[in-house]
Amino acid sequence: MIFARILPTLLALCLATDALAAERIKDLMSVQGVRNNQLVGYGIVVGLDGTGDQTTQTPFTIQTINSMLSSLGVQVPPGTNPQLKNVAAVVVTATLPAFSKPGQQIDVTVSSMGNARSLRGGTLLMTQLKGADAQTYAVAQGSLLVPGAGASSGGTSTTVNHLSAGRIPAGATVERAVPTPVGQGDFINLESQASDFTTVARVIQTINRTFGEGVATAVDGRQVRVSAPADPTQRVTFMSQLENLPITGGEAAPKVVMNARTGSVVMNQLVTLAPCAVSHGNLTVSVQTQPLVSQPGAFSGGQTVATEQARVEIKSDQGKVISMPAAPSLNDVVRALNAVGATPQDLLGILQAMKSAGALRAELEII
Repeated sequence: MIFARILPTLLALCLATDALAAERIKDLMSVQGVRNNQLVGYGIVVGLDGTGDQTTQTPFTIQTINSMLSSLGVQVPPGTNPQLKNVAAVVVTATLPAFSKPGQQIDVTVSSMGNARSLRGGTLLMTQLKGADAQTYAVAQGSLLVPGAGASSGGTSTTVNHLSAGRIPAGATVERAVPTPVGQGDFINLESQASDFTTVARVIQTINRTFGEGVATAVDGRQVRVSAPADPTQRVTFMSQLENLPITGGEAAPKVVMNARTGSVVMNQLVTLAPCAVSHGNLTVSVQTQPLVSQPGAFSGGQTVATEQARVEIKSDQGKVISMPAAPSLNDVVRALNAVGATPQDLLGILQAMKSAGALRAELEII
């Protein structure tokens, strides 16, 4: 009982402390030229439990398998068309962070490009990840982590979350580095996440107050030019001090992160909501298959035939139009969304529609 009374007080103190804390420059601005690079590759996932591609409909899977076996010294007889059920063709994507060096490991996302029912339990074979210049920057391989489960039997199936995509934590090894110079000459440029003259002005005032007048100058409403030491060691130390300077009154960007595969929705405390009206209804489609046996009459000369009878039901719940008031805090936003009565998976569509209507004051990011 004592802990139950103390916990709300501790939470209130934490929220008050966070509200009073100033944002750092690194939370509001990024260094020009320090950026991530997108990588993509084509590969094969093996070891599936009969849930792989139907090779009769995905011929590129068989072509890839034959090419891989040939490179390993296994010659497949011409004209053969093996019916593989434990193999799936996939696209592998990854993000190469700035300053990544050969030997470091990065996470990869593996997505089915055929008609595989599930990638759960599969293993990705060695896959080259290439950049926009067609050069190989990383090599991926490993066991997939799929946040879902599914089962099917007799025409009836049950699926939890998305099974056609998964991730391999630290599944790729960097093989080539991307040169990332921190600034050119005597200057570095800081770029704001959004065009905001107020943020740029506060950043310039803070930098000049700390390092001296004239060190930082404005380029426009989004970019700040900063004089920096030419020596690499001194420049790194200078950047460390610079990015941790507190900006009084600065605010980080409100953001909503959504995982379309698991239905997870995470918001930061800066998300707000303008007045709007939301109508939400559920549409459920149920398909049931029942096996039947057609038995001919006696002495008719007919044959017994096994058939299936399918029953399809469509149910649409009546949706109501709900007026959602302005929500200036995260708690108000949560209460307003709970009033709609939507599931986390439904919130993905509702939040995107609210963003398009201009009612959701936040940046949407889908992972």
